[in-house]
Amino acid sequence: MGVDSGLPDFRGPEGFWRAYPPYRRLGLRFEELADPEHFDDDPELAWGFYGHRLALYRRTAPHAGYAVLRRWADRWPARVFTSNVDGAFQAAGFADEDVTECHGAIGMLQCTAPCHDGTWPADVDVVIDEDTMRARPPLPACPRCGRVARPDILMFGDGSWVPGHHEVKEAAHRSWLRGIDARRLVVVELGAGTAVPTVRRHAELASAASGALIRINVREPEIRHGRGVALASGARATLEAIDAALPG
Repeated sequence: MGVDSGLPDFRGPEGFWRAYPPYRRLGLRFEELADPEHFDDDPELAWGFYGHRLALYRRTAPHAGYAVLRRWADRWPARVFTSNVDGAFQAAGFADEDVTECHGAIGMLQCTAPCHDGTWPADVDVVIDEDTMRARPPLPACPRCGRVARPDILMFGDGSWVPGHHEVKEAAHRSWLRGIDARRLVVVELGAGTAVPTVRRHAELASAASGALIRINVREPEIRHGRGVALASGARATLEAIDAALPG
């Protein structure tokens, strides 16, 4: 979804380095930067990456495929389950309570310790040296203990993530699934790969009773046992094509 809005594709080191050339010179991959330890060991490096992403997501408008999903949500009961952390579904008009962000959201902050289980909005502007991709002090800080704050995102090898309201929304999402007729549920899965299969597995489980899974994925569209429809194409164009074919 994000790629069709113009956001960089972080799959594989080449895509990541094309988006962030300074990290190629340093030999750092996405998986290494998306590590909570950097907020303790080198917070300027950590906030250089996440501060740039925060600013990028703020100025990126959701593409027309999001509007298609909004129209469908107006027509049928619907919820969003996403591993994207960019807040684009809310920006496209989805109510926050209907969007479950299973890996957190970059628009919220938490303490790096953490000294408490609270989160707060990322109402910060991080100044970054674009040549080195390092943030300049002062860095975002926890209002309680004064330690460096970090985005409220589940990172690689993360034992300090504070799920906060994301945990509440995930419980509400699963309750919604239990309360509907699963035989009539259609799951539209967009770009969920196998490297971190959180969304992919959830989509397969949620659609098990109906067999109505639409997997839209340029690289990995395969569906096991034929339980659904696999479309090897991009999100926006495919959503618009399906929408045009729907009656009414």
